[in-house]
Amino acid sequence: MQDPTDDDAPFTFLPGDEAGGLLVIADHASNRVPPPYGDLGLPPAEFERHIAYDIGTEWLVHRLAAFTGAPTLLTRFSRLLIDANRGEDDPTLVMRLSDGAIVPGNAGVDTAERQRRIERFHRPYHRAIAGQIDRMTATGVPPVILSIHSFTPAWKGVPRPWDMAILWDRDDRMVAPALDAFRSRGLVVGDNQPYDGALRNDTLYHHGTARGLAHLLIEVRQDHIADEAGANHWAKTIFEVVAPLAARPAMREIVFFGSRAGGPGM
Repeated sequence: MQDPTDDDAPFTFLPGDEAGGLLVIADHASNRVPPPYGDLGLPPAEFERHIAYDIGTEWLVHRLAAFTGAPTLLTRFSRLLIDANRGEDDPTLVMRLSDGAIVPGNAGVDTAERQRRIERFHRPYHRAIAGQIDRMTATGVPPVILSIHSFTPAWKGVPRPWDMAILWDRDDRMVAPALDAFRSRGLVVGDNQPYDGALRNDTLYHHGTARGLAHLLIEVRQDHIADEAGANHWAKTIFEVVAPLAARPAMREIVFFGSRAGGPGM
């Protein structure tokens, strides 16, 4: 595992109980662009937008790690540099245009540069997740994977009504009870809205679906977690719902559901 104090590390690792049955990850936690990439030719304001990272998730996930005591991994690079929630073969892995913003530093990315970014940022993060899953599974308690993201309060000027969303593919072991539990708290919860959870070779396909592990992807609306108080509230809410569900015996089983998106071996 890479030293989390290393300023060049592509991810932050927060250690936790490896026999606790829960692994927390955040693919878009940071808007950082490490040297030598500079600002990718963009003004600072663009790095405060959702195109650079999932706003609020870093605070939220740090608090969630404290509540759960779970091992936790967060990226330390912007999705504008390379998107950790895409497969290595995905054409949107390195974006040249994102929600109206042209990314000059990505305009000339060729196969060699794409591979350099994969090897320096993308692959080490995913190797760390895979290694953590291996260690946790070796304790006899295969982990549930909890992935945290956030979404904008409006899109193209249209307000989004959801407080949060759960995105999923075919494995509903965590999804179905989590939807019920969050909705019972009076929350408006999107079910594969505003995005669909079936994405070929994304993080949860690769580490959850393909390995038969129960998993849950939660998106929280960004205005709810734009400050530390909101992040703390939502971390507590997610903990109170997810922790008892993840402890259920059915979540320990290795079950291969396949994917609506397809993928190797599917």
